[in-house]
Amino acid sequence: MRFETETIAAIATAMSNSGIGIIRISGDEAINIADKIFKSVKIGKTLNDVKSHTIHFGHIVDGDNVLDEVLVSVMRGPNTYTCEDVVEINCHGGVVVLKKVLGLILKNGARPADAGEFTKRAFLNGRIDLSQAEAVIDVINAKNEYALSNSVSQLKGGISAKIKEIRDSILNEIAFIEAALDDPEHMSLDGYDDKLCSITKNIIDELNKLIKASDNGRVISEGIKTVILGKPNAGKSSFLNAVVGTDRAIVTDIAGTTRDTLEEHINIDGISLNIIDTAGIRDTSDVVESIGVKKAKDLAIDADLIIYIIDSSKELDDNDKDIMEIIKGRKAIVLFNKSDLETKVTREDIAIDDNIPVINISAKNQTGITEFEESIKDMFFNGELEFNDEVFITNARQKNDISQAYESMKLVLNSVEAAMPEDFYTIDLMNAYELLGRVVGEAIEDDLVDKIFSKFCMGK
Repeated sequence: MRFETETIAAIATAMSNSGIGIIRISGDEAINIADKIFKSVKIGKTLNDVKSHTIHFGHIVDGDNVLDEVLVSVMRGPNTYTCEDVVEINCHGGVVVLKKVLGLILKNGARPADAGEFTKRAFLNGRIDLSQAEAVIDVINAKNEYALSNSVSQLKGGISAKIKEIRDSILNEIAFIEAALDDPEHMSLDGYDDKLCSITKNIIDELNKLIKASDNGRVISEGIKTVILGKPNAGKSSFLNAVVGTDRAIVTDIAGTTRDTLEEHINIDGISLNIIDTAGIRDTSDVVESIGVKKAKDLAIDADLIIYIIDSSKELDDNDKDIMEIIKGRKAIVLFNKSDLETKVTREDIAIDDNIPVINISAKNQTGITEFEESIKDMFFNGELEFNDEVFITNARQKNDISQAYESMKLVLNSVEAAMPEDFYTIDLMNAYELLGRVVGEAIEDDLVDKIFSKFCMGK
């Protein structure tokens, strides 16, 4: 095992030629190591003598060889990202020079940082909790402005504050029950069941809100899993090309051109859609095409949104009835394509829920696309997504622990309603308390911590 007291270093910017590249050093020897290789333009000035959180101009030198002209930031712990002494060397952003400077730092006593080790040290040193640490990688990987806003909210402690509030409430009840059982002469449990029942119901409601919000959180962070369905030649590939803004899919007049799936990521006013074009759904004896049809139906089962495209210039048939069965009870948008031609289909002709939007479009002429985009926003975020004080769980690990805590609190409620002895309450209360502690990184296994931070990039 590596010791957390070792001084670590890594390139913190992307490994590509750029204007500026940053090398980060953290640990007890960070300033001493930097001092060995940095020569200030001010004669006699060393990094060990400078004030914290200051920047200094000079050169990185290897003996008499000057490697680069740099700016060096010196930050002394504990008021740093890792709570340790941190030095950041701002070099010119060439890959060769960055590697040479990093190699010189390692030669003078640092070791290469593991993936995510700087943030891991921030967590281990108590600067941030685990939910905030996971928000760091979410900020880096954010695919849209909503995902970024939610991740920044988590980084500021949005989830932490809510979890802490619930845990404090649970802990207060555990402490009261234990104290009353130990000292029944001075602390009475008479009538306590009603109070605990009310508190437990409130906690269950709060946990349930977090769990339900996780669906929106997943959509925010990962994007809306969207599947396009329709008969062959309905215009599915033309529609995909229209919303992507390029000829991504092959379009011909030959029915059944699309036989496999085609995936594309698009952004609509900050909302991400992971959109999948599928084979046209119809009865067919073609073995390859039938595989594509089955795949389309399977993908529709797991979709967050189904876009059903109808060629409105042609009458409906049994294949359309099959598609309508698939979208029953699902989030869907129906698009009447080829609306520039004579229309032979109306809303009354399709057996769908009244709340499913039906929009006239022409993929060829790119009309109706704006109305489609507005429907997406209305369907998922009521036309507007604001965060304010709402907490969105975007992490599957966090959702799992919160869900288990929710089940434990339901057991507490069952015990109270069944008039079980009070010491039964504390078992499930403590279990819920510990499960919520896992969300913020208390009482969590070392191997899970290592697994979480292994997903980070180097230098973060």
